[in-house]
Amino acid sequence: MNYSAKLSEPESRFLQEMATQFNFGRDTLTVFLYRFDKAKRNLPNNSLAEGIPWNNPKIVNKEQKLQDELNTICEVLKKNGCPISKPTRGRQRDGESPWEQAYEWLWNTKFSESQQSQKEFIQPIEIDDLVNEVREKVSTDIQKRCGWMRVLDMTHPIGLNDIYTDVNILEKITGRRRLEIAQLLENCNPEDFERFGLNQVVEKRVPGLTAVEKYSKLMILGKPGAGKTTFLKRIAIQCKLGQFLANHVPIFITLKDFAEAPQQPSLLQYINDQFARNSISDQETTKTLLRQGRVIVLLDGLDEVTQAYNDRVLREIRNFSTEYDANYFVITCRIASKEYTFEQFTEVEVADFDDKQIAEFATKWFQTKDPKKAKNFIQKLQQNQRIKELATNPLLLTLLCLLFGESTDFPSNRAELYEEGVEILLKKWDGTRSIERDLVYHKLSLKRKEDLLSRIALKTFESGNYFFKERLVEEYISDYIENLPDAKTDPQALLLDSKAVLKSIEAQHGLLVERARRIYSFSHLTFHEFFTARNIALSRNPQQAFQQLVSHITDKRWREVFLLTVGILDDADDLLLLMKQQIDKLLETDEKLQEFLTWVDLKSSSVEASYKPAAIRAFYLSLDRVRDLDRDLDRDRVRDLVLVRDRDRVLDLSLVRVLDLDLDLDLVRDLVRDLDLDRDLSLDRVLDRDLDLDLSLSLSLDLVRDLDRALFLSLDLDRALDRVLDLDLELKRALQELKDQLPDPRADDKKSFKHWWQESGQAWSEQLRTVIIQHRNIGHDWQFNDDQRRLLQQYYDANKFLVDCLNSECYVSRSVRLEIENTLLLPVNRT
Repeated sequence: MNYSAKLSEPESRFLQEMATQFNFGRDTLTVFLYRFDKAKRNLPNNSLAEGIPWNNPKIVNKEQKLQDELNTICEVLKKNGCPISKPTRGRQRDGESPWEQAYEWLWNTKFSESQQSQKEFIQPIEIDDLVNEVREKVSTDIQKRCGWMRVLDMTHPIGLNDIYTDVNILEKITGRRRLEIAQLLENCNPEDFERFGLNQVVEKRVPGLTAVEKYSKLMILGKPGAGKTTFLKRIAIQCKLGQFLANHVPIFITLKDFAEAPQQPSLLQYINDQFARNSISDQETTKTLLRQGRVIVLLDGLDEVTQAYNDRVLREIRNFSTEYDANYFVITCRIASKEYTFEQFTEVEVADFDDKQIAEFATKWFQTKDPKKAKNFIQKLQQNQRIKELATNPLLLTLLCLLFGESTDFPSNRAELYEEGVEILLKKWDGTRSIERDLVYHKLSLKRKEDLLSRIALKTFESGNYFFKERLVEEYISDYIENLPDAKTDPQALLLDSKAVLKSIEAQHGLLVERARRIYSFSHLTFHEFFTARNIALSRNPQQAFQQLVSHITDKRWREVFLLTVGILDDADDLLLLMKQQIDKLLETDEKLQEFLTWVDLKSSSVEASYKPAAIRAFYLSLDRVRDLDRDLDRDRVRDLVLVRDRDRVLDLSLVRVLDLDLDLDLVRDLVRDLDLDRDLSLDRVLDRDLDLDLSLSLSLDLVRDLDRALFLSLDLDRALDRVLDLDLELKRALQELKDQLPDPRADDKKSFKHWWQESGQAWSEQLRTVIIQHRNIGHDWQFNDDQRRLLQQYYDANKFLVDCLNSECYVSRSVRLEIENTLLLPVNRT
């Protein structure tokens, strides 16, 4: 705010410079600018006091407040050479009061000296030439401080321009949107849980450099590891190269270093000191550049300034940016880190990386080491939505690149990967940069922080709350911290502490994020699931926790929690056995489904094949289950059916044309393969002919369901006949007789075939079914109702998931593994 509008431009600038030089703050600054304004020289103190915009408008005696501030100002000026004599006794004459003496000294002496000094500054250099000269002198220093980056476990620094990926900016701060939870969920899809994301933002993105050009005073907010410092360094490098704001000089200041500098210099003096180290000793050079608006001041890490220096740094920034208003100013700070506002600054937020930015970063990361790895990295990332979600954060993306570079894959135990990511955000990121923050919750060790987050995660995940009200999470925090040593017992004080803890978790670690006003979530769904799993795995009552967990065995949204829990556990035997018991209970009370499992067991036992028994049961369970489901599937297209016969290749068994069976039979393939990882099918393929034959015959029954599919019956029966061993001549004869009854499928007269089908199709189909049941014991018409089909689907999916857990990177004893495999897909009386 310019309080000296009626002064000349040099006079106004002089008054502002004096205020900055003497570090006047708030009311003292206001009084100085008002009282020493020439336009207000003759205004009495009582009138002046009424017109001053005091920081506290409720001041009772404003004139006394004015006098107190004038006394403070006079003391400061006296220390800086102002000859203020002691007031004489009795009534003071005009011009004798301390502030009037200071006024005369300021304008008659200091202002004249300032003007004379500027006249003596006779370097006849045009401003553009001065900008180029200074930029050249600071170029080496800017390159040294801003041209490199080294984070986490990098063994050596890398060039910023070699890795930098353009940043996008959100002009609307996401946490300040006035939205309800229901509106946030509109951008997510809880039903499609594999693709459900918490950090989807629909706000418009703009390139970061565009935002800097658009707003001359910019406050850039962002989560930890969002790339704020890297972006500021990029601005400095581009500016010094003349590729961005080419007619400006970049000044990069780490606010933590400025705050802790010896003798607490002003910002102007700190910049002068920077310039002096780069052979720019004349301090008038700095002022000339600033007065001409030829500087871009980059102030990094406002959140890293400790509380002891906070007020001074804020005051310096506010005064400096006001005095030298014509320049560009960019400040970075973590979201939720501070409760203050720079009135003249526009606040924006760094957007998470999108797919394009992730791919660009990875390509640049691996380009000098192994360009092929970049393509593999992106492919692997697309295959794993959970890990890909972490990659939206540049810091965590860097971690993923480091890990992938070591092994050409992501860690098989995702729990260990997430644990490392959490440790980086909770501890390493600040630690590696020697940043000590004001720990509002300093009594919480790293483990206690994780315990607190785990408790919040489980409570919210159990209730299906991916977004939760600020009030709710504060209650969870209060419940936790009230049991800590020296915790406050007063409810109001405890609530205030819980609010401070919540803000600290968001500002310092970014693991909880304000998605809209007073609505929070975990920064990534991955971390929500990880902390939920951690709470269960490290529970003081594991059996109770496991029982609660296995009750969600059929709920897709709990799948990742199961996988992470078995990965965290030192020994997953008990949980896996409980999972198996819970799965068996799904069909325990349904007699028809138990009968079906009994048939699966008997049929599997009768087959000569080299698969493990559980794999054969999976095959027959799926074969008849798929046939029963198929009656309700849409018959829109015909596909070729393929079944995995070898770990390394896919064998086309019969090219039987079927409708919509490939999805379910892919599940058969997966389960068979998972249960029989160590087997070489190519050694004994003849023994597997039983499976091929049953598959072809079962699919023949599917073809009789309607006329269009029945046209393929003759071809399919030919393939089935090829698979009947000579020892089963009776089956071969029966199939041949049925085939001979069919009209020639090669004939063009489809009308004749239709007529035959209407007359004889149903009877012919029943004969086929009878033959297949009699000779192969398959093709039964189970006639499951909708509830039974749903249960059977859940049962199959749950068993497939149990096998996934067994084959994950968890510790399970050999005896438990064998017990589960040997009893998989058996009726309850056989388990």
